[in-house]
Amino acid sequence: MAEIANNRVESELGCGFMGGIFNRWSHWSRKAPVHSLPSSENPRKPHTSHSSKSHRRRRSSSAEPAIGENSSPAKTLQKPDQKPTRNSVSDHPRTSVSHRKIQGSRNSDAARSSTSSSKSNGSGEERKLRRESTANSLELARVVTESRQPDDSRALVKARSSNGMAMGHLGNLKQPVTKNSVTGNSTPSSTSKTILALSRGLQEMSSMPSKTGYGNIVRKNCDEFRTISNKLEPEVLKRMGNEAYKEGRFKDALVLYDRAIALDSTKAAYHSNKSAALIGLGRLIEAVGESKEAIRIDPSYHRAHHRLATLYLRLGQADKALYHYEHSGSYTNSKDVDKARALEKCLVSCDEAQKLQKWNTLLKETQFAISSGANSAPLLYALQAEALLRLLRHEEAYASYQKGPNFSIHVCTNFFGMASSAYLWMIGSHVYLAAGRFDDAVTAAQEAAKLDPNNKEIMTAVKRARDVSSARSSGNLLFKAEKFSHACVVYSQGLEYDPHNSVLLCNRAACRSKLGQFEKAIEDCSAALTVQPSYSKARLRRADCNAKVERWEAAIQDYEVLIRETPGDEEVGRALFEAKVQLKRQRGEDIKDMKFGSNLVSISSNERFRHIVTSPGMSVVLFCNKAKQKRVFQALEQVCKRFPSVNFLKVEVEDHPYLVKTEGVSNIPTFKIYKNGSRVKEIPGSNHELLESSVKWYSS
Repeated sequence: MAEIANNRVESELGCGFMGGIFNRWSHWSRKAPVHSLPSSENPRKPHTSHSSKSHRRRRSSSAEPAIGENSSPAKTLQKPDQKPTRNSVSDHPRTSVSHRKIQGSRNSDAARSSTSSSKSNGSGEERKLRRESTANSLELARVVTESRQPDDSRALVKARSSNGMAMGHLGNLKQPVTKNSVTGNSTPSSTSKTILALSRGLQEMSSMPSKTGYGNIVRKNCDEFRTISNKLEPEVLKRMGNEAYKEGRFKDALVLYDRAIALDSTKAAYHSNKSAALIGLGRLIEAVGESKEAIRIDPSYHRAHHRLATLYLRLGQADKALYHYEHSGSYTNSKDVDKARALEKCLVSCDEAQKLQKWNTLLKETQFAISSGANSAPLLYALQAEALLRLLRHEEAYASYQKGPNFSIHVCTNFFGMASSAYLWMIGSHVYLAAGRFDDAVTAAQEAAKLDPNNKEIMTAVKRARDVSSARSSGNLLFKAEKFSHACVVYSQGLEYDPHNSVLLCNRAACRSKLGQFEKAIEDCSAALTVQPSYSKARLRRADCNAKVERWEAAIQDYEVLIRETPGDEEVGRALFEAKVQLKRQRGEDIKDMKFGSNLVSISSNERFRHIVTSPGMSVVLFCNKAKQKRVFQALEQVCKRFPSVNFLKVEVEDHPYLVKTEGVSNIPTFKIYKNGSRVKEIPGSNHELLESSVKWYSS
């Protein structure tokens, strides 16, 4: 009876083979035919048997929360009317309960195990065991290496061959309880260290059969350890993924969550956390799928419902967002519901405005919806682009369409439906056509026709894209062959299908300019710039045509816009200089001091200085000494060549002390920038980089 009582107590404390791994090896009695394992304190000194229970220290660890998931605390096993027992061992384990007597059957089994293991050293079964243990340890080591978690200062008992393995907190293994709380998972860094200890222990245990002769015992311990490590690994991977997510390493987090799901796909938290990582990477539709999977596993998962509702709101599906907000419990507040309801009303207004062709209203409603949270809804961006195209704001339409999410045809069709996806590609065709991307326009229209071949509006868009693209190609060939009249006719035919196409208008203007029809060419360029204000080719062509008809002021305006966009363009700078010369000559002003590439003027009088700096435009003045000006003067000359439309003045302080005083010059040399009569910037003479960047800034 005493033996039975002892065995019962040891069973409660985790004895047996698993107790030998996670606590210490039990000390065999001297009567046992098997020699006792050496102790870690003194390998040569045998241990005496003990009959009392071993004492353990209590230790608690704080659970590391997942991204929006609450880890369930580990429960402790306890019997009625008894204090709770613990399954894990503290950092400093003490001696476990030893067996006083071993039954005859157990003695014979242990003896046979010892004898058979000592004789089978190097057998195929043991080699297989060694390979499995080594592979398992390498796998755990790989997990720790990839985790890249910072070191923790917490104490950890390392594995030793003498005591099997003494471990601290192990991730999801059950933890000791304190008086006030039940502990959950350990911190990721502590768990990473523990896994490293497990890896080393496995490597040591793989070599134990050849050294100690306990092959069967070690093999059983390894099998049980493998079972525990497999249960541990998904939670460890999840916690590592959480740490990567918090640090903004969404790709790393996604890999870790994927591996956790591969090991255990039944945990809703893993799918929900993966959804969060996908959101961080901008893969919203994939994130929707993972959130839905989490809800399928756990329909009452409030955080997953809230995450899915937010995703639907961003994707412009207000009705689905409202449904999941209603099922997200305390995670949803009134503001979330108000946003979803406002979006729902806004979408209804967009449909009505589109049907009634109220393009300004449609533009306003789409802008409100996007700014209210539906910033990843491709349909809203397409509606906005359509409104801008109808309002002849092609440049803004292209920018708006490009801001929308770039989903593939397959993804759009599966998520939004065939009709919505076809509409997206049809609007894309219109936008690309207006921007001069003719091949892309034809491709987009054809994809829309595949999705909805019975839609008359889409088929019209296909014909329009093909005809306009063909007109552009044929006209370009005729223009290269110098058949300008025929090219002009072909471009005009293309404009019948798309009257406001800026590329065809500009190309026809080139033909008319070659034919001497400058007024018509100016009209085409102006029409192109109306829908595409930043179309520099049309602006340059209009400036040249205005110069041909001696409209110098209009030409100078266009040249100055171009020179601000490309300050180093020598061709535009020369054209601007010539236009200014001709304008002065037309007005009867003196032009003998004007010279291209030398817009640096030395001030001869105070009146000359005042006249230049107060004139419209921009002026840069260098205040310097006569003797010490070479280096700074060379820097100024380099800037002059890059900005031919800017006036550069040189004031030698010895000859103009009055200007030095009135302009507040305290350091020599110094640059001062004037714009439209006002002093806007002062730069030290030694800072040449700041001079060039400032001139570029104020001239634009």
